[in-house]
Order: sequence, then C-alpha cells, then structure tokens
Amino acid sequence: MVYGRRVIIWDLDDTLYLRTAEWADLLDTAMAKALVEDLGVPLSFKEAKEKVTESYRIYRNGGEIFYRDYGVDPAKLFYAYHQRKPVEKITAYPGLLDKIKKIPAEQYIFTASDRYASEKILKHIGLYDYFKDRFYSVEDFGVYKKNESADVYRQYCRKIGVSPEECVFVDDSYSNLEFAKEVGMITVRIYYNNNSAKDKTYIDYAYKGVESFIDAILASSQGNVAAQ
Repeated sequence: MVYGRRVIIWDLDDTLYLRTAEWADLLDTAMAKALVEDLGVPLSFKEAKEKVTESYRIYRNGGEIFYRDYGVDPAKLFYAYHQRKPVEKITAYPGLLDKIKKIPAEQYIFTASDRYASEKILKHIGLYDYFKDRFYSVEDFGVYKKNESADVYRQYCRKIGVSPEECVFVDDSYSNLEFAKEVGMITVRIYYNNNSAKDKTYIDYAYKGVESFIDAILASSQGNVAAQ
C-alpha cells in the first residue's frame, strides 16, 4: 500500500526516465520536423520549433497551437511525432527496476506516447519485461492526450479492473493530474528543477525526481510517506 492505496499508475515520459534540457530540445526538434516535413505546416523549421516550445510553455502540449491555429489533425501529429521520437537518446535511471520491484503496490503505466514508442522506451530503460502486460497508451482509449477530460481516467481504471479510489497517479506534467484527482486518485507530481505547481490544489504530493519518491516509499514500511 502507498498512501493507503493498492495501485500506482505511472506516467512514462519524463517520469520514469530523466528529463534534461537537452532531451526537451530534442523533442521540440522532432515535433517541428513532423509538423513541417510530414504534415506540411507552412512554416520554416525554425518557426515551427519556436511555436512548439511556446505551445508547451502555455498549454503543456507542444502541438496545441498547431491544432488551434493551423488546423493540424491531432491524430496525424500524434503518430508522425512518435515515429520521429529519438528514444535512443533517453537517459535511464540506473537501478530503477530493482527499486520498482520493491514497491508495495500493483503497478501500471498510462502514457501519452503511442504504443510503438512506448515499447521502444520501456525496452531502452530496462522496464519492458516488468510492465509488458501493464502499460497502456492514450491511443488505447481513442484519445491523444491525458488532460482533456476525466473520462479517460475512468476508462483506464475499468481497463485494469480497479476503482480510481484505489489508485495513486504519478506524472511530471501537472496538467495531467487535475482530472486524475477529479475521479478520486491521489496525485503525485514529479519535478526536476523547481516545483512550479505548488499552488495547484489538485496535487497531493510533489517530489524532485522519481527516485526521491520511490526512496520515500521504500523507507516507510506502511507507505506513509511525506512530500519533499
């Protein structure tokens, strides 16, 4: 049990591996190339990349400006982007699998990556065998992001056969935690520099890096951990 709940649902991207400034820039580059080269958005690569960065800053989603202002189909960008995602550049946490295996809870993954990229990522960071039958993409529920409505979280819980009130949801993007909280989950935010979401009342706990969260869980036999 963790926080009195028997299930942890992990985000994958930038939660179960390290987010760095270099990695963020690579993602912006991949999305800009997908927009310009694959989807034909009438911008230069430089212009597209600048708008991707702006979109993520404003909406926590690099494609949102393009959906709104350029009529880009979210599904088309979703798949084009993930085909270009530079998974081989991800920095894995050393020894993470051993720590995850010790957590006193059932564990699943809910990711905004497509299944193709998710499988590659999990293999790259050494977690695929552990989660191979317990990871789901937003595409499994007919959506392309996690922060549009609470319904996808209810669907997810039905898929894995638990109630939201049994779950802890862990994500680095605070915009994904609001609807998780709305359906009854305990929410944990993972951050890397400063906790920019201290004012968000729908976030129950926040930790600097996933390792500090896991270490706190493992340090308490009852799972009564305190945020850092």
